[in-house]
Amino acid sequence: MAISAAMVKELREKTGAGMMDCQRALQEANGDMEEAVKILRKKGLSAAAKKSGRAAKDGLVTIAVIEDGRRGGMVELNCETDFVARTEQYQAFAQALADQVAADGISDVEKVKATRYVGDPGHTVGEVIASQIATIGENILLSRVGFIAAREGMRLGSYLHMGGKIGVLVEASASADEETVKDVAMQIAAAEPRWVAPKDVPAETVNEEREIAKAQAAASGKPAQVIEKIAEGKVGKFYEQVCLLEQPFVKDPAKKVSAVLAERGGPLVKGFLRFKLGEGAGAAEK
Repeated sequence: MAISAAMVKELREKTGAGMMDCQRALQEANGDMEEAVKILRKKGLSAAAKKSGRAAKDGLVTIAVIEDGRRGGMVELNCETDFVARTEQYQAFAQALADQVAADGISDVEKVKATRYVGDPGHTVGEVIASQIATIGENILLSRVGFIAAREGMRLGSYLHMGGKIGVLVEASASADEETVKDVAMQIAAAEPRWVAPKDVPAETVNEEREIAKAQAAASGKPAQVIEKIAEGKVGKFYEQVCLLEQPFVKDPAKKVSAVLAERGGPLVKGFLRFKLGEGAGAAEK
């Protein structure tokens, strides 16, 4: 069967594969478009397998907030080079995955990869990633996904830093103004808190910090009666480093975040997610 230029063009649009690959696939499929798609996908999966061991620590963090701030999704999609991460195709795919996570409410990478991709329901997210690997020519890794559903009286805000190098989703009071929510999200991006408040820190973590402080004080020859005070002071400093509300506010380090929020009407912060590009990829590839 003669393969027309229009058929090759259609197959390229469906798959993103190269012109010669599309022409060969159509010839092999005797002009059957769906069969040609399958042939390319099979070859794509083979190509993806060859690339899957290569390091993929560049890429993008993308965020989607939907339903008037009620649901939020964030993904870290890694590739090998910044050049690929800046392409329109890659950015659109990464954003589509964040949209799907927000809609589906799934926070597990393997479960997301097993779901049907909204942009191509005939295939799973994992299969589409494999196809993207074959088309783009670099290893692509979905290393992290996160989902937050805002609780009653709360809403979600988001912030992307450096064009997708750091992403933050924050759950704050629905009454909080946009500037305050953005300031909190920027604080999280810059200062890397692990918890919202001291009460959220696991007891075993606090006890470990306290015991380390006591051991250090004892080793330096401090008298027993002051070791406890030194340890409590060190725990307080630990809270300032890892708890959002105890941190110095990045825009005015003389004030704690909690004081700034109080000045602005006392909006609550219930939770947050923070992804930094490369951290998820490193964990996934170990």
